[in-house]
Amino acid sequence: MAIGSKDLSMDALDGFDNERLAEELKKAKAELFNLRFQTATGQLESHGRLKAVRRDIARIYTVLNERKLAIRTGPSAAKEEDN
Repeated sequence: MAIGSKDLSMDALDGFDNERLAEELKKAKAELFNLRFQTATGQLESHGRLKAVRRDIARIYTVLNERKLAIRTGPSAAKEEDN
């Protein structure tokens, strides 16, 4: 069972282009910063969200690195292979 955001599953990330992945990574890092800040001030209510956001960041980095190493293709290349 995968922990994280439902909209950031590996299948969904495969459909994103590199610019969208970079945007999602930036949002996830900002959210992680805010969650860590809330933890430090004692205001965090959902500690499980920290783990979920860290895993989302790891998934995004995995997809980006696999594309860089040509292990995984981008969304436009996958569409061309289907035709």
